[in-house]
Amino acid sequence: MSSPSGQPESPLRQRITKFSYPYVAKLHGMPTLTLPAITLVLALAGVLAPLVIAIPALILLALLLAWLGFLSWPAVGTGPRFLRVFSILIILLFAVSKIASS
Repeated sequence: MSSPSGQPESPLRQRITKFSYPYVAKLHGMPTLTLPAITLVLALAGVLAPLVIAIPALILLALLLAWLGFLSWPAVGTGPRFLRVFSILIILLFAVSKIASS
């Protein structure tokens, strides 16, 4: 099996893609604004909630974006890849700064 770029997929990528398929299919079947709403709720909770709620929300948001970024990695170019990694790093840095400032 190979990716859209023509490179063969690793066994790890194949396992994660196969494991993720039911969840992605379920997300795809939900209303269009479900994923943006989940992202917004997690981001707002990470920014506005007390530390006990904010840190898990930010970590969940980073994990969600990392998972979706991993799944879409072979299909996107260098620019979108950079933005995905950068956004995850910003979220994690914000979580660390929130912990440090408390």
